Amino acid sequence: MRALKDFSKLCIHTQTTKPWSLEECIKHYSKSGVSGISIWRHLLEGKDLKKIKALLNTNQMEVVSLVRGGFFPSVEANDRELALQDNQLAIDQASALGAPLLVLVCGADPRQALEVSRRQIQDGINQLIPYAKNMGVKLAIEPLHPMYAGDKSAIISLGQANDMCESIASPWVGVAIDVYHLWWDNQLKNEILRCGINKNIFAVHVCDWRVPTIDLLTDRGLMGEGCIPVRQIRAWLEEAGFEGYYEVEVFSERLWAQDQKLYLEDIKKSYFNHT
Repeated sequence: MRALKDFSKLCIHTQTTKPWSLEECIKHYSKSGVSGISIWRHLLEGKDLKKIKALLNTNQMEVVSLVRGGFFPSVEANDRELALQDNQLAIDQASALGAPLLVLVCGADPRQALEVSRRQIQDGINQLIPYAKNMGVKLAIEPLHPMYAGDKSAIISLGQANDMCESIASPWVGVAIDVYHLWWDNQLKNEILRCGINKNIFAVHVCDWRVPTIDLLTDRGLMGEGCIPVRQIRAWLEEAGFEGYYEVEVFSERLWAQDQKLYLEDIKKSYFNHT
């Protein structure tokens, strides 16, 4: 496993430092020596994307991914069509910002079987591929923890994500591996290696699972604050050929309440000491 000698492979999601505006994230990350940023789409509302791209360039920031597209399934055909239109908009936004990747939280509709939702996810992705290819933006399926199967994602394991990617068989579709959602899986190493063999590891998100967890959405921890074997998972990822960014994605009311500049320094320490 390669040593982490600097912050050249550290990326931070804007949602990790939620109290900051997009402009503040860009400026503070850059000033602290972090050049990788993954941007959440809600921060783009009402923004001039050309001005944001100029600010990114001025601060020598690399947009690792845009978060998030997806939410394909619905019992209503009109809603499925609206989801495709929104995903095309997300691809446009990613292209305008120079983001090579759109992360897909694939969605689920509790009014129908998970198998139906999975078919609609695959159909939706297949319909998007020509547009994404034309815009130069890859699509990453992010499998979520099973607790989100009811409404956020019918893709709830890396095995399911691998199955779908292999069925789609496009170099424009891969996987975003988030340790928070997948650390529990006793097949995780094998599925990571499988994903690597097919060159489908497009992104890696890191954080930690606190014990006890107060809130299953907004009580994530920094690496080293919980029970996820982050370094072991990183070793598997690098054995599988992954050489990309490690993206810190933490949702935490506790950490959002802190001084965000001090918190940013803690993120960097956690990256070095526990990733």
